[in-house]
Amino acid sequence: MKKRVVITGYGVISCVGNDSSTFWDALLEGRCGLGPITKFDASGYRTQIAGEVKNFDITQYVPFKDSKRMDLFCQYAIAAGDEAIRSAGLPKDFQESELDENRVGVLVSSGVGGILATTTQNSILFEKGPGRVSPLAIPMMIADSAAGDLSIRYAAKGPNFGIVSACASGCHSVGEAYWIIQRDDADIMLAGGTEESVVPICVAGFASMKATSMRNSDPLHASRPFDLHRDGFVSSEGAAVIVLEELEHAKKRGAKILAEVIGYGATADGFHITSPDPTGESDARAFRIAMRHAGIQPDEIDYINAHGTSTPLNDKYETLAIKSAFGEAAKTVSVSSTKGSTGHALGAAGALETVVCVKAIETGIVPPTINFETPDPECDLNITPNEPVKRPIRIAANNNLGFGGHNAVVIFKKFED
Repeated sequence: MKKRVVITGYGVISCVGNDSSTFWDALLEGRCGLGPITKFDASGYRTQIAGEVKNFDITQYVPFKDSKRMDLFCQYAIAAGDEAIRSAGLPKDFQESELDENRVGVLVSSGVGGILATTTQNSILFEKGPGRVSPLAIPMMIADSAAGDLSIRYAAKGPNFGIVSACASGCHSVGEAYWIIQRDDADIMLAGGTEESVVPICVAGFASMKATSMRNSDPLHASRPFDLHRDGFVSSEGAAVIVLEELEHAKKRGAKILAEVIGYGATADGFHITSPDPTGESDARAFRIAMRHAGIQPDEIDYINAHGTSTPLNDKYETLAIKSAFGEAAKTVSVSSTKGSTGHALGAAGALETVVCVKAIETGIVPPTINFETPDPECDLNITPNEPVKRPIRIAANNNLGFGGHNAVVIFKKFED
């Protein structure tokens, strides 16, 4: 019999707050974390704005010497992981606890991994020679380092890996972790995503392909999902780690259950490296698969946290996907994209938005899509504009798409014993 999987904790680092409570409050208040890039001189770039993590001090979590051995995306994962562990009431060292460390896994992913270390060490190679490249260059660069660092930090010896599926990475991680517990390969999984994409090569690359917004003089209104005048996404950074746990295991240790994971669907467009399937059918199929596994009908879902990147193509084709998968229910299901506030955190986006879905279920509040000023006739969903809306939310779905044609949907439900 398949195991039931619940969520017992989460942690967040984001451009609108460095813990889950501050993050959620910012979304409900319609605050935007986007602004001019300060991490490097972006004056010569087509896009000069991003969602930077602010006031982050890794030495609150690890000694300064140890922090120099890890890239920033790993540092974000550690901070989010520590909050997740703490909020779930779990030990910092599973090996020294009564829990079985062999049944605790980590699946934390990244879209681009240690891109800052990659570019920094590449410059050292060509400017100073191969002998000056850091012996830690490779472990700082590789995208699985975040999962590895968390596994080492907590002595978690169960399944341990990362997924690279661009902007769907975080959502895939939560879904795959759900399946790992469901098939009884682990009791606890730390799942999520982390990203440090505000680096020159990423900002320049996205701008060159005309994927990012050019509203450099107005960053607070640059990310405008589903709005008629959207002109591209705004890159951001951060991390979210979610604690998934087998139901009976959580109940036995007296954990507070925040929500249940009930469905997961993953598909591919097989169409184009950057453009979504123009029919929306591949993403719609991911929704249908997730609903089939969950044993629910479309009209039972109360809220969708849409991928909603604020690009002309994504929002249009995602609308087609939701209308295809939901039929008549697409007219009534509440939809919002929180990327108006957070920008697009790439591989961390699906993890951050998993926290949004769980918080929506916990509080009965649909967070708003800010900067939604002019409705787009081609995005005729039940968008929640600019202000949060209170309504009962029993079931919520998170949808994420990634370059390469990756689609992922995870469905969550209010816990009912």
